[in-house]
Amino acid sequence: MKLTKKGYMTRLIDKTIEENLEVFGAISIEGPKWCGKTWTALNHSNSVTYLNNTANNFREKHLAEMDVNLVLDKDKPELIDEWQEVPAIWDAVRFKCDQDNEKGKYILTGSSVPVSDKIHHSGAGRICKMKMYTMSLYESGDSTGDVSLKDLFEDKVKNKLVNKVELKRLAELIVRGGWPETINISVEGAMKIARSYIQAVLDKDIIEIDGVKRDKQKMEMLLRSLARNESTISANNVLIKDIDDNITEEDVTISRNTVTDYLNVLNRLHLIENQNSFMYKIRSRLNVGKNPKRHFVDPSLGCAILNITPEKLINDLETMGLYFEALCERDLRIYAESIGAKLYHYRENDIGVEVDSIVEIADGEYGAIEIKLGGNKEEEAVASLKRFYELAEVKPKFMCVICGLYDAVVKRPDGIYVLPITALKP
Repeated sequence: MKLTKKGYMTRLIDKTIEENLEVFGAISIEGPKWCGKTWTALNHSNSVTYLNNTANNFREKHLAEMDVNLVLDKDKPELIDEWQEVPAIWDAVRFKCDQDNEKGKYILTGSSVPVSDKIHHSGAGRICKMKMYTMSLYESGDSTGDVSLKDLFEDKVKNKLVNKVELKRLAELIVRGGWPETINISVEGAMKIARSYIQAVLDKDIIEIDGVKRDKQKMEMLLRSLARNESTISANNVLIKDIDDNITEEDVTISRNTVTDYLNVLNRLHLIENQNSFMYKIRSRLNVGKNPKRHFVDPSLGCAILNITPEKLINDLETMGLYFEALCERDLRIYAESIGAKLYHYRENDIGVEVDSIVEIADGEYGAIEIKLGGNKEEEAVASLKRFYELAEVKPKFMCVICGLYDAVVKRPDGIYVLPITALKP
């Protein structure tokens, strides 16, 4: 009997978990704290061990530290929650998967990547790693799902009218984010949760991840720089310059090595996502940008760091455009990975051709997507897509403009789709 929690909202990753449990001896679900990993894993588990449970002075964690086999003998599939608290769990699970051909024995969940020298084997072929994110608009019920990403690839999308979301609601969705705890509470309450999340990162997580004492003030400076540069292609030197330009205290500096280390920590905590560059199928003579586009794992984090409210977004549409792009690309990543695809961006440095999002499916076919907050930017987005199309040696399977303020799903006479993000699903 599965341990599904009352009130559990189905996640897109559920189907992939079921499929992988039939193929692998164990799976490992990684993602930021509070994104819903534990509840989702319980939906597929018959027993559970909580390594961060404070009951009886962390009894289960201490048992695992003495002998990992003491916590690996429950009903299968067995969930080991926050396994990185006892890194030896990984090698023990891998060994048990080697003992027989039984599938779906263990589900590991983790909110951070442990120090690599505490793990001796990759787990390849035995433990399937999976990435989990916050909730997309479709999962939270804020997208109608009138259009699927799959249908765009198969040219099965029909023109239709859909509900138009108002600017105020879009701003609220950006600030609220996709944390399961925030879906059914007020926007004000959601903002408090996001701020407390960032405070916990600064107060505890950046040290507890590996025991290294890091400067809270400098990490906050980096977080603020990342928030100011959300949805942009910002190399480390750009972040350093941005921090230097915004430092108010003369005796405070931040080095390249510090930025590199702190970014690594944020990656290991699953708090930032790099949207890599689409590097092939484009004429090789062109100067194609290689730097990733930077995102927080959820746009609400950047808003919390900069104290951005829905009202502030509405009064600063340039910033709202960047954070709307972040919202869309969060969803596109979730939708893409749920169908076995990957998300990229494209930038050609010499002539300034950019495409916000490239979704590539397993067979190498891909779609090119531009993202605009308002429908009044449609023609600008279409022009950008057409310039990209001329450069591409292998043409995209579809091209699309995703808007915030739009009330229809349309295939234009030139073959380019236009639709709102609140109508999209995988």
